Amino acid sequence: MQTLKQLLDQNKREPVVVSPRDTVYHALEVMAAHDVGAVLVMDGERLVGIFSERDYARKVILSGRNSRDTLIEAVMTAKVAYATPSHSVEECMSLMTQHRFRHLPVLDENEQVLGVVSMGDLVKATVSHQEFIIRQLERYITS
Repeated sequence: MQTLKQLLDQNKREPVVVSPRDTVYHALEVMAAHDVGAVLVMDGERLVGIFSERDYARKVILSGRNSRDTLIEAVMTAKVAYATPSHSVEECMSLMTQHRFRHLPVLDENEQVLGVVSMGDLVKATVSHQEFIIRQLERYITS
């Protein structure tokens, strides 16, 4: 099965980030501009949290907060699960399914952010791998 390093190498895109001192409204603008469902919250080079559409719905809207006045640090998920480049797509899918989140930062051994994978990225990689296996089996059967 494919590793996250391989997946990130194929899908070169920078993580979308905001500062803990940004407003929720700004984070939502950034998410909309990049068409993503979550942003990493970075304090300089250090990952301090993640903010997702789920955080917005549960911690802002349902709590009656104003997105223009609320800072990300007040509503972000501070305890961030992450993976390393050596984790497999399958391992990450299992982790994300078990804990019910859809975005997973990928950090190196120095805890520097290398990227983010979404459940959609992992599903696409899995389907692609399965299609490859099916093609190989069909060639084997017909030859």
